[in-house]
Amino acid sequence: MEHMLAALDGAPKKVLVLGGTGYIGPHLVTHAIARGHSVTLFNRGKTKPGLFPKAEQLIGDRNVADGHAALKGRTWDVVYDLPTTNPEWIVNAVAVLKDNVSQYVYVSSTGVYKDYTRSSPDETHPRMDQAPINGPDAAAASYGAKKSRCEQLLEAAFGDRATIVRPGLIVGPGDLTDRFTYWPVRIERGGEILAPGTLDDPAQWIDVRDLTEWMVRLGENGTGGAFNAVGPRTTCGIGELLYGIKACFANDAHFTWVPQPFLTANKLRSWGDMPVWSYTGASTVAFCTSVIEKALAAGLTFRPLATTVRDALTWYHARPAEAQAKLRAGVSPERERDVLAAWHAQQGGTQ
Repeated sequence: MEHMLAALDGAPKKVLVLGGTGYIGPHLVTHAIARGHSVTLFNRGKTKPGLFPKAEQLIGDRNVADGHAALKGRTWDVVYDLPTTNPEWIVNAVAVLKDNVSQYVYVSSTGVYKDYTRSSPDETHPRMDQAPINGPDAAAASYGAKKSRCEQLLEAAFGDRATIVRPGLIVGPGDLTDRFTYWPVRIERGGEILAPGTLDDPAQWIDVRDLTEWMVRLGENGTGGAFNAVGPRTTCGIGELLYGIKACFANDAHFTWVPQPFLTANKLRSWGDMPVWSYTGASTVAFCTSVIEKALAAGLTFRPLATTVRDALTWYHARPAEAQAKLRAGVSPERERDVLAAWHAQQGGTQ
């Protein structure tokens, strides 16, 4: 059986999860409960209420004054803060939890780095200028600037008891962005497929279960510090990814590799229109080249690509028909045909 649960070393933890019912939350909570930990959920109780009947539920709205009141006077071993981009939420959580939790695990992003056009950032790479905590300028700040401020606030409050997890593209069952799912869905459909750039152009992603199971282990071990949390274990090109996905299907799918300048001229963007992919000089290259040695040393592991593909597709096919029909990333079949036709015409022939 894949990813069998190892025996839990030490006593079960008292775990507080801020959020817990969105995308990554259910995976983390499920694993924490399976490991024998006592889990308390804190959220508004409006998204998937009753999802975890074995977990304690505390209600609060982090957007309002004293929204963390339900946490006062309580203690936990570790808190997982999953949804926060608003620095004011961190300020208010710290005011209640600083002396009442041993470890604060925060989900940040590789988007926190100051220049994500530069390849291979490690955890010491300069972060974006920090957003204000509140006010109009705070609301208008970029996602990365907000995450940078949140990290700074937690490091100031918790020191080495703060664990900063910086995922890149989180993929697998439950992903509503379709930024990875596009490729399994497209390859499953078969035929000629527009593939971006060169086979060695970089690609990184992480299965949501690899991420959240590792985060549970970080809490079990009391591991502090900042970590890039992406995969796979070794450097991967977009060619290895796409041919790896293709190996999951016995159909007529075949790739036509179209160079980046032609894609750019035809207004097809890396990361959005051509998901997961980036290239040297792109504004997304740091998202696909982050250094992960520190996370590997802290126990980050990866399940096979075929498992992620299978489970992402199973989840996709269980979605409503209208959601399946309109993916949120990638290109439409019509747009793909037009660009392929233009490429073949430029090459002096058709396929």
